[in-house]
Amino acid sequence: MDKTAVVRCEHFNAAHRLHNMHWSDTKNKEVFGKCNNPNYHGHNYDLEVKVIGAVDPGTGYVIDTKVLSNIIKNQVLDRFDHKNLNLDIEEFKTLNPTAENIAQVIYRLIKPELNTDLELKIKLYETPRNYVEYPY
Repeated sequence: MDKTAVVRCEHFNAAHRLHNMHWSDTKNKEVFGKCNNPNYHGHNYDLEVKVIGAVDPGTGYVIDTKVLSNIIKNQVLDRFDHKNLNLDIEEFKTLNPTAENIAQVIYRLIKPELNTDLELKIKLYETPRNYVEYPY
Protein backbone atom coordinates (compact mmCIF):
# COMPACT_ATOMS: atom_id res chain seq x y z
CA MET A 1 0.00 0.00 0.00
CA ASP A 2 1.20 3.51 -0.77
CA LYS A 3 2.47 5.56 2.12
CA THR A 4 2.08 9.29 2.64
CA ALA A 5 4.07 11.60 4.92
CA VAL A 6 2.53 14.24 7.15
CA VAL A 7 4.96 16.87 8.43
CA ARG A 8 4.40 19.20 11.37
CA CYS A 9 6.86 22.07 11.90
CA GLU A 10 7.43 23.55 15.35
CA HIS A 11 9.91 25.85 17.05
CA PHE A 12 11.50 26.02 20.49
CA ASN A 13 14.27 27.97 22.19
CA ALA A 14 16.71 26.29 24.54
CA ALA A 15 20.15 26.71 26.06
CA HIS A 16 22.80 24.04 26.37
CA ARG A 17 26.49 23.40 26.87
CA LEU A 18 28.38 20.75 24.96
CA HIS A 19 30.63 19.09 27.50
CA ASN A 20 31.99 15.62 28.16
CA MET A 21 32.37 15.21 31.93
CA HIS A 22 35.05 12.54 31.41
CA TRP A 23 37.36 14.92 29.55
CA SER A 24 39.60 17.73 30.80
CA ASP A 25 38.51 21.34 30.40
CA THR A 26 41.25 21.73 27.79
CA LYS A 27 39.98 18.83 25.68
CA ASN A 28 36.36 20.03 25.99
CA LYS A 29 37.33 23.51 24.78
CA GLU A 30 39.40 21.99 21.97
CA VAL A 31 36.56 19.75 20.74
CA PHE A 32 33.48 21.90 21.41
CA GLY A 33 34.93 25.45 21.19
CA LYS A 34 32.39 28.20 21.95
CA CYS A 35 29.72 25.55 22.49
CA ASN A 36 31.57 24.55 25.69
CA ASN A 37 30.89 27.93 27.35
CA PRO A 38 30.45 27.20 31.09
CA ASN A 39 27.60 29.74 31.14
CA TYR A 40 25.78 27.92 28.30
CA HIS A 41 24.51 29.33 25.00
CA GLY A 42 21.18 29.19 23.22
CA HIS A 43 19.58 28.19 19.96
CA ASN A 44 16.30 28.84 18.19
CA TYR A 45 15.56 25.26 17.17
CA ASP A 46 13.24 24.42 14.29
CA LEU A 47 11.72 20.96 14.45
CA GLU A 48 10.11 18.94 11.68
CA VAL A 49 8.20 15.85 12.76
CA LYS A 50 7.36 13.54 9.86
CA VAL A 51 4.80 10.76 10.32
CA ILE A 52 4.61 8.22 7.51
CA GLY A 53 1.90 5.67 6.89
CA ALA A 54 -1.11 4.58 4.91
CA VAL A 55 -4.01 6.98 4.47
CA ASP A 56 -7.02 5.80 6.45
CA PRO A 57 -9.88 5.35 3.96
CA GLY A 58 -12.46 6.56 6.49
CA THR A 59 -10.79 9.78 7.62
CA GLY A 60 -8.48 10.47 4.71
CA TYR A 61 -5.70 11.03 7.29
CA VAL A 62 -2.39 9.36 8.01
CA ILE A 63 -2.68 11.14 11.36
CA ASP A 64 -4.91 14.01 12.41
CA THR A 65 -2.62 17.05 12.46
CA LYS A 66 -4.36 18.35 15.60
CA VAL A 67 -3.44 15.10 17.35
CA LEU A 68 0.15 15.32 16.09
CA SER A 69 0.40 18.94 17.18
CA ASN A 70 -0.79 18.03 20.69
CA ILE A 71 1.70 15.16 20.94
CA ILE A 72 4.58 17.46 19.99
CA LYS A 73 3.40 20.16 22.40
CA ASN A 74 3.00 17.75 25.31
CA GLN A 75 6.10 15.61 24.73
CA VAL A 76 8.59 18.17 23.40
CA LEU A 77 7.64 21.85 23.49
CA ASP A 78 6.33 21.93 27.05
CA ARG A 79 9.49 20.12 28.20
CA PHE A 80 12.19 21.83 26.11
CA ASP A 81 11.04 25.37 25.26
CA HIS A 82 12.91 28.09 27.17
CA LYS A 83 14.82 25.51 29.20
CA ASN A 84 18.45 24.79 29.89
CA LEU A 85 18.73 21.31 28.41
CA ASN A 86 21.69 20.32 30.60
CA LEU A 87 20.03 21.39 33.85
CA ASP A 88 16.28 21.03 33.25
CA ILE A 89 15.89 17.93 31.09
CA GLU A 90 16.52 14.60 32.81
CA GLU A 91 17.88 12.85 29.70
CA PHE A 92 20.64 15.44 29.29
CA LYS A 93 21.96 15.28 32.82
CA THR A 94 24.15 12.41 31.59
CA LEU A 95 23.81 12.75 27.80
CA ASN A 96 25.62 15.51 25.90
CA PRO A 97 22.85 17.67 24.33
CA THR A 98 24.20 17.74 20.79
CA ALA A 99 21.69 18.21 17.99
CA GLU A 100 22.11 14.51 17.20
CA ASN A 101 21.23 13.47 20.76
CA ILE A 102 18.37 15.97 21.03
CA ALA A 103 16.80 14.55 17.86
CA GLN A 104 17.08 11.00 19.21
CA VAL A 105 15.51 11.99 22.54
CA ILE A 106 12.65 13.74 20.71
CA TYR A 107 12.09 10.59 18.65
CA ARG A 108 11.94 8.45 21.82
CA LEU A 109 9.43 10.86 23.38
CA ILE A 110 7.08 10.97 20.37
CA LYS A 111 7.25 7.41 19.00
CA PRO A 112 5.31 5.73 21.86
CA GLU A 113 2.46 8.21 21.33
CA LEU A 114 1.88 7.07 17.73
CA ASN A 115 0.09 4.04 16.38
CA THR A 116 2.58 1.23 15.88
CA ASP A 117 1.93 1.09 12.12
CA LEU A 118 3.24 4.66 11.65
CA GLU A 119 6.86 5.53 10.92
CA LEU A 120 8.49 8.59 12.48
CA LYS A 121 11.31 10.82 11.23
CA ILE A 122 12.75 13.79 13.10
CA LYS A 123 14.57 16.73 11.49
CA LEU A 124 16.04 19.25 13.92
CA TYR A 125 17.58 22.53 12.79
CA GLU A 126 20.04 23.97 15.29
CA THR A 127 20.73 26.85 12.91
CA PRO A 128 19.34 27.60 9.45
CA ARG A 129 22.43 25.90 7.98
CA ASN A 130 22.91 23.00 10.41
CA TYR A 131 20.39 20.24 10.94
CA VAL A 132 20.22 16.56 11.84
CA GLU A 133 17.81 13.83 10.82
CA TYR A 134 16.86 10.75 12.85
CA PRO A 135 16.50 7.95 12.07
CA TYR A 136 18.35 8.01 8.80
